[in-house]
Order: sequence, then C-alpha cells, then structure tokens
Amino acid sequence: MQSRIRRNLSTRRAMAGVSLVELMVGITLGLMILAGLASVFANTSRSRTEIERTSRQIENGRYAMEILGDDLRLAGFYGEFSVRTLAVPGALPDPCSFDPTVWAQAIRVAVQGYDAGASAPTCMPSDVKANTDIIVVRRTSMCEAGVAGCAAAASQQAFFQAAKCGTQVAATNTSYILNKNGTTFDRQLKDCATNAGMRRYFVNIYYISTNNGQGTSIPTLKRLELNDTSDGFNQVALVEGIEQMNIEYGVDYTGSVACTSDGQPDAWTADPTTFVPGGGCTGSDVLNWSNVVAARINILARNTEGSPNYTDNKTYTLGLDASGNPVTVANPNDNYHRHAYNTVVRLVNVSQRRELP
Repeated sequence: MQSRIRRNLSTRRAMAGVSLVELMVGITLGLMILAGLASVFANTSRSRTEIERTSRQIENGRYAMEILGDDLRLAGFYGEFSVRTLAVPGALPDPCSFDPTVWAQAIRVAVQGYDAGASAPTCMPSDVKANTDIIVVRRTSMCEAGVAGCAAAASQQAFFQAAKCGTQVAATNTSYILNKNGTTFDRQLKDCATNAGMRRYFVNIYYISTNNGQGTSIPTLKRLELNDTSDGFNQVALVEGIEQMNIEYGVDYTGSVACTSDGQPDAWTADPTTFVPGGGCTGSDVLNWSNVVAARINILARNTEGSPNYTDNKTYTLGLDASGNPVTVANPNDNYHRHAYNTVVRLVNVSQRRELP
C-alpha cells in the first residue's frame, strides 16, 4: 500500500507544471530576444535603405557624366564633311532657331554654353535651376538615314548631306546641304550620279531643372531636343538628383603666327564668351567658342530621398568660375547625401581637325 502511495506521489511530481514565476521569467527572456531581433532587423533595414540610396546616387552621378561626355565627344560630327572649309560666323548663333540658314552658320560652333545660366536662350523653360550652367551640343547622327539600323528619313526632319562629287565639293555653295527633309537633297557620291547619304541633325541643350518632370521637386538633369517637325523642342528628363553643373572649356588659340592651333587647350575658362586669350592672340565670343576643343565637366549629385538623423554640412568644389574662383556648394544643411563628380572630355571631331596640316 505504502509502495503504491509513493508511486502516485512520484507520478504527480513528474506531471507538475511550471510555476508562475518561472512562466514570467520565460516570457521576459522571450521578449528580450524578440526585442533584440527586432532591433537587428530595423538596423539592417535602415542600412540596406541607405546603401540603396547611396548606390542610386552613385549610379545617377556616373550616368549623368556618361550622357554629357558621350554627346560632347560627338560634338561637331558631320560625317565625311570637312568643316574647316567653312568660315566662322560673325556672331554667336541662336540655339533656339529653326532657320536652316542659322543651322548652317552654327556648324563651326560645335558647343555653346551659358555660364551660370546668364543670358540663357529664349527657348529655355521656366524650370531652369538658378546659377547652373547650360550647354548646347550640335552634331549629326553617327549613321546615315536608313542604313545599318538607322531610322529612315522622315518628312520635315532636319538632315545634313555632304557632297563627295568633285565638282560639288569644289564649290562652297554645293559642298553640303542642311535643311528639313522635303527640300531637295541632291549632293552626290564620287560617281557624281548617286545621291549621298543623309544624316539626322541634332541640337541638344542640357540644363539642370528644379523638378523631375513628374511634379516632384527633385533637381534633375534635362535635355531639350530639337523637334524640327513642329519647330519646337522636346523636354526630356535624363537623371534625377543632379543639382549643380559647372563646365570649363579648353580653348585652343588661333589668329596669329604665334598662336597656331594644334588641337590642344591653351587655356581653360568657364565662359569663352567673355574670355580674352593671352599672348596677343586673336579672340572674340564666337571665335573662342569655335576654338573649344575640350570640356571639364563638374556636377554635384545628391540622393533623391533624405536620410534621417543626417545633416550635410560639407563644402563641395566644382571647378572654377569665369574669374578663376572656386565654384562651391557650401553647407547645404539638409539631410541629403551628396557627391561631386568631374571628368575631362576631348571634343574629338573639333580637336582632330585642328591637328591636320
């Protein structure tokens, strides 16, 4: 009997549950572990978000530099045509013009800029960010219309056609034609019988906008593209988060015996319009722009979203202004991360022509 009682007591002890104190301790430990895991998850999520913001900003900055650099390298491209046979225009051409005569006058001016937006072209929209550079790039397409995957010529689009027929090349007024499709394009190949290919003509105007084109106040690199079919410009948003741009231009002196051009920059300036060449070399606004053979691009990119608990109190230097003083963005005092980018681009088509005897 006693043995049976002892077995029952032993069974009851083995089946006994945890006490209230033990339960509270267990819950507390579980909550502490959950709190730690939640903190790790939150920190990891914040870190991942910051990495994504930074990666996007780096990608945007590099992409903006690539877009500007690629177009500048092609500036002044007119296929097989020898641009050196043309005279420099008497005045700076209007980049907003839809007059083919003005386009022809501008062939020798491959790039044209407006330092800090001063005296901006009349076709610029109202969203231009104050005190930022504007740059115009003129060129033709790398491929001929309808050849090797290049789009076929469309009515009223602007095209350039260079003559290769000896008799046409010899005469300045027949060596090329630059006009809207629909006029007569009759420049010929070497056989003086077959019409030469036509290349699309481009006028691209780059600037910094105060918005991204979608109604959000994010500084954005934009481009106005010549819409020759409707005598207007298409506004294209390119890269978000680009809030400052300063471009310096390498000028190759010409005009006197001591200032023979060689395709290499003799001086750098943020504003060739007001630049005065040294050494007694000849210079003017239009001559200086036609002598630009390189560009130093400086841009400032920022995150498109702010970072909590961060304040940007840094100073960013973006090259020099027309007076030779540093262009700076100092102490923005906001919660956006930023990074400055710069590169030097050679205007290949302009500089290589000047290297020829």
